[in-house]
Amino acid sequence: MFTQKQYIEEGEKVLLHTYNRYKIVLDRGEGVYLFDLDGKKYLDFASGIGVFALGYQNEEFNNALKDQIDKLIHTSNYYYNIPAVEAAKKLAKVSTMDRVFFTNSGAEAIEGAIKAARKYAYSKDGMTDHEIIAMENSFHGRSMGALSVTGNPKYQEAFRPMIGNVKFAKINNIHSIKELINSKTCAILLETVQGEGGIIPAEKEFLMGIKEICDKQDILFILDEIQCGMGRCGHMFAWQEYGVKPDIMTCAKALGGGIPVGAFLMTEKTAKSSLTTGDHGTTYGGNPLASAGVNKVLELFEKNDMISHVRKVTGYLEQRLNQLVEEHDFILMKRGKGLMQGLVLNKEAGPVIEKAMEEGLIVISAGTNVLRLLPPLIINEEQIDEMFEKLKRAFAQ
Repeated sequence: MFTQKQYIEEGEKVLLHTYNRYKIVLDRGEGVYLFDLDGKKYLDFASGIGVFALGYQNEEFNNALKDQIDKLIHTSNYYYNIPAVEAAKKLAKVSTMDRVFFTNSGAEAIEGAIKAARKYAYSKDGMTDHEIIAMENSFHGRSMGALSVTGNPKYQEAFRPMIGNVKFAKINNIHSIKELINSKTCAILLETVQGEGGIIPAEKEFLMGIKEICDKQDILFILDEIQCGMGRCGHMFAWQEYGVKPDIMTCAKALGGGIPVGAFLMTEKTAKSSLTTGDHGTTYGGNPLASAGVNKVLELFEKNDMISHVRKVTGYLEQRLNQLVEEHDFILMKRGKGLMQGLVLNKEAGPVIEKAMEEGLIVISAGTNVLRLLPPLIINEEQIDEMFEKLKRAFAQ
């Protein structure tokens, strides 16, 4: 068996270098902890970028996947399968949306939402010159469509031209949206809480303003809940706190509990006038194995009342983070919602992340100067205290 150092060297030879990976090889997980190949233990406050909501080695979740593997893994979407139907029913119920399309990732969910919006507008007038308004500083994925609605030029520069007819407004500035709207506008798309852009929640009045515009002008309102959804912000989906229901919603990450799966959902009104037979497809999306994962995740969320737990521990996490802000001059502020929090620094976050890793704490960045904290939703107060102490030591260095 290779050593950790050897695996890193081999990885550098054979993996495409699109990530600056940290120099550890993660080998196993248990609860809210990860262990590298040398046996070092890390408190995980990244959860695979918000994926492992239920933590590692959840026995019920693992057994559900094992049982499905022994029955049926894949069939294609030419046929129905029981886990997909059951998962769609549960997801529609908790989201109060009507129609579900399962994808393999969040980026694919965004691609589907873009296509649905354009088809919706095309169905009305037969034209193909419709425009989408997205947000500056946003992030929706790396595929070409998702990249086109990502409001950060540094991600787009080498891959232009993007898909056309996308304009960018400013989050929490309704006037910037009104200035861009015209008769060609078919959709307004944003993250309910900007993730990669620095953990910036959309304000209630802003979302309500967009909803009012969309309803009046028959423009589709699309919310990206890929990172902030699935209970992370104290509601099943972050928009539910405000009661501002979108026409289309995307989700992924925690939806599959570690299994690669995403989805875009829409209202019945939107579905009737958008994608139809032959307009969209996926070979693997909604296969029995992925859908079994979604089923069990949603079942365990309800059984363990995860939303109440998130709300309970959020106050304590915010209290400890505010304490760090008070004690360290280089932390400018804390912002976020629920268990999606960011510490804004007056310096780059990278060196802090490295020092935290040395202390046995995994955190990640959002942009260059925001320390992003996305613990598994099962985190408790004792583990929050552990994070606090490890982060203090990292700051001291």
